[in-house]
Amino acid sequence: MTSSSPLTRSQAWWLAIRPRTLPAAVGPVLVGVGLAIGDGVFRPLPALAALAGALLLQIASNLANDYYDFVKGYDRPDRQGPTRVALSGLISLAELRLGLILTLLVTAVIGLYLIRVGGWPILAVGVAAIIASVGYSGGPFPLAANGLGDLFVFIFFGLAAVVGTYYVQALTVTPLVWLAALPPGCLVTAILVVNNLRDIDSDRRVGKRTLAVRLGADGARQEYTLLLFGAYAIPLALLLAALMEDGFGLAGLLALLPWLTLPEAIRLRRIVSSAADGPTMNRALAGTARLSLWFAVLFAVGLAF
Repeated sequence: MTSSSPLTRSQAWWLAIRPRTLPAAVGPVLVGVGLAIGDGVFRPLPALAALAGALLLQIASNLANDYYDFVKGYDRPDRQGPTRVALSGLISLAELRLGLILTLLVTAVIGLYLIRVGGWPILAVGVAAIIASVGYSGGPFPLAANGLGDLFVFIFFGLAAVVGTYYVQALTVTPLVWLAALPPGCLVTAILVVNNLRDIDSDRRVGKRTLAVRLGADGARQEYTLLLFGAYAIPLALLLAALMEDGFGLAGLLALLPWLTLPEAIRLRRIVSSAADGPTMNRALAGTARLSLWFAVLFAVGLAF
């Protein structure tokens, strides 16, 4: 794929970091912050550091994906997704590799502060997240090419992001935190499902065995539906728990705030269930990313109050 018009260096790098994917990093952190506010343990500096770390890990993963998918031959000119900077020659492999290294170094510096705050659990999670962000596409056993990308995203950009954000503020974790981490994990994973469903034919041709390739198009669409169902089921479960514990009250109703986004989820599910062309799937990809962010914002507000 080639660029239709010349891009400046800054525009090329902006393309490389894939800004439309960044809501996936922001939403889970907001949920962790909402939980901390609700429990009276909110600490702004660790929360901001967690947000910065999550964004940088997302960017690092995107740069590594662009780099390694080209090096391993997975990206071909017939791919349907947005322009890849390595494939199109907008950024050289050496520059892209340097950008990835610098991003990981800045991530590690922020991680040092979070380790000072949260101790060895943050060290363990942080090291695993950095390794996985590169290992998602690179290394001898790339997670994405072996059907494990969805699990990686669910764990690190869902569960770990929510729980880790809460932990660096409270220095402990409650069962509610783990439960509240499930919806962001589901919706962030749903973004990846749309991406892999769009690329299913090209990935199959080059031997990239994503979970979508393994499940087939119908299976991937069912996965998307199940992830949406799981995300919206958790607020309902929280409402039922609140009713059983305290009766009908404001706290229970606030748990359902994310359901305000349900019409958009239904619309996106219909698109994903029937669409096949690249442009439509790209719009569904961006829409699912926005959905994950707005769901997280409303969920965080409900959890905070």
